Amino acid sequence: MTALSSENCSFQYQLHQANQPLDGNCLLFLIILGKILLNILTLGMRRKIIYQNFMEYFCISLAFIDLLLLVNISIIFYFRDFVLLGIRFTKYHICLFTQIISFTYGFLHYPVFLTACIDYYLNFSKTTKLAFKCQKLFYFFIVILIWISVLAYVLGDPAVYHSLKAQSIYSYQCPFYSSTQSYWLSFAMVGILFMAFLTSWSEVTALVQAVRMTSYMNETILYFPFSSHCSYTLSSKKTLLPKFIICFLGTWLPFVLLQVIILLLKVQIPAYIEMNIPWLYFVNSFLIATVYWFNCHKLNSRDIALPVDPFVSWKCCFIPLTIHNLEQSEKPISIIIC
Repeated sequence: MTALSSENCSFQYQLHQANQPLDGNCLLFLIILGKILLNILTLGMRRKIIYQNFMEYFCISLAFIDLLLLVNISIIFYFRDFVLLGIRFTKYHICLFTQIISFTYGFLHYPVFLTACIDYYLNFSKTTKLAFKCQKLFYFFIVILIWISVLAYVLGDPAVYHSLKAQSIYSYQCPFYSSTQSYWLSFAMVGILFMAFLTSWSEVTALVQAVRMTSYMNETILYFPFSSHCSYTLSSKKTLLPKFIICFLGTWLPFVLLQVIILLLKVQIPAYIEMNIPWLYFVNSFLIATVYWFNCHKLNSRDIALPVDPFVSWKCCFIPLTIHNLEQSEKPISIIIC
C-alpha cells in the first residue's frame, strides 16, 4: 500500500507539472518578441521619406530599447543565475528590468506628444533653419535627453521605488504598470475625432459617396469631385476638415476602433506593450493633420517644408491633382493618395 501510494503521488506530481501554465518569463519573452516583430513590420511598411522629424528618431530609439530589453531577458532566462561585473543576476531581474521599462514607457507619452507638437510648430513658424546634419544631431540629442530625463524621474520617484521594493520582497509576484497618460491621450484624440466627425458628418458622407478608388502612377489613390473655387477649397478649414477625416480614417480606422474598445472596456494594458511604434505613428498622423488644419493658410507657401507622414499623404487634400479624362468625367477630380 505504501509503494502504491508513493507511485500515485509521483504520478499526480508529474501530471501537475505537465498541466502547469506557461512560465511567466517565457510568456514575457514571447510578448516582447511579438512587439519587436510588429515594430519591424511597421517600420518596413512606412514610406521612405527624406524629411527629418522628431517622431521618426524616437520610433527608431523605441525599437532599439525593445530589442535591448529582449536581449537582456534572453540572456538572464538562458543562464538563470550568473555574475557579471560583480553583480549577481537571477530570474528576479527579468521582472525588475521589465518593471523599470514599463514605468519609463508609461511616463513618456506626454513628453513625446508635446515635443512632436513643438517640432511641427517650429517647422511651420520658419523660426529654425538648421542644416541637414545639424538637424539630425539635434533630434538625436533631444531623443537621448528625453529618455535620460524620464528614466531619472522614474528611478527617483518614491512611489516607483516603493513598488520595486515591494516586488523584491514578494518575488513570486510581478505586477506591471499601466499608464494613465496613454489612456487620457487616447481619450482626447478619439474625442476630438468624434467631435470633428459630428461637425462635418454631412460633408464626410457626401465625399465618401463620391470617392472612387483607382491606380495612378503605380499608387492606389482615392479621388472625388471638388469645387472649381480653388482659393476657397485650399484655404478653408471647413472644406479641409472632411478631407482630413477621410484620409485619416482611411488609414487608421481599425486602430481608432481598437482605441474605442479599449476606452469603453477600460482595458488595463501593461505600459511596455502600450508604448509601441504603430501607436506613435497613429499619434503622428493625428498631429500632422491637426497642424495642417490650424495652418491651412500657410499650406501653399513654398518657403515652408511641410511635414511628411509615412502612412498618409495629406498633401493631396489641399493641392488637388486634376485628371480630366478619368472615367469620361466632365469635372476635374481631386486626388488623395492613401
